[in-house]
Amino acid sequence: MIIVVDGVNADQFQGLLSQVFELRARVFRDRLGWDVEVIDGQERDHFDDLFPTHIVSVNDDGKVAGSMRLLQTTGPNMLADVFSSILQGQPAPRSPLIWEATRFCVDTNLLESGKSNNSISYVTSEVMVGAFEYARSAGVEDAVAVIDPIMNRVLKRSSNAPYDYLGKATPMGKVTAMAALMDCSAERIEAVRSFANIKGSVFIDEEEAIERFGDENLNPQTPEALDAIRSYMFEQLNAATDPNELRAAIKVLTELQSSSNQLLTESPATHS
Repeated sequence: MIIVVDGVNADQFQGLLSQVFELRARVFRDRLGWDVEVIDGQERDHFDDLFPTHIVSVNDDGKVAGSMRLLQTTGPNMLADVFSSILQGQPAPRSPLIWEATRFCVDTNLLESGKSNNSISYVTSEVMVGAFEYARSAGVEDAVAVIDPIMNRVLKRSSNAPYDYLGKATPMGKVTAMAALMDCSAERIEAVRSFANIKGSVFIDEEEAIERFGDENLNPQTPEALDAIRSYMFEQLNAATDPNELRAAIKVLTELQSSSNQLLTESPATHS
């Protein structure tokens, strides 16, 4: 099942995020040998401080089986700021309609081979479906992902082949990096669902997710944090260059306003 953890609800899922960062350390440093910073067993970077969205696959026991990070390309992102050499001098994509997907990983120790619901193949596809469907619901049309040749083959085998690439494959230390483009189309989502035999919604309702997997002694999202996220989204609104981009930014701002109103209604200060 997929839990979407973003800047609005992250305070309620700090335990799950800790699992995500620990999984990233095991995958990217320990298994793949990437040059990433790991502190206290967790792999994090400064992009994790920019209110990204994490698509998190969780099993019935509350264990994180896989995850992916989504960032807006209108702000700082890995392709523009870390892997720009892939682009061979071309500008990085900058649009509210294009999101960046990075830090995809699955727990191969927790999962098994084959195509059961507890398999590497299934969870890989589940995270992809969750990311595409979530992005599509926000009006996003395309995703750009920095991947290596191994992940490129995984995508092709799972009916999720990139439709194009930016720049060219570039050696980066121990790995070769590629910038792949994938549309968030209904056709792509259906192809991945069919490959993994995924039926019905992959998402768990947020209230149920909080009840089953949320942190104890929850600290509600503060008005200050919501204001910071809202300011960031106003920047995206001002950067919009066409009606589709405007609609995408306005939709997120509307959801943030709803969260803010709920917070004010539930705050003890409003009942004094």
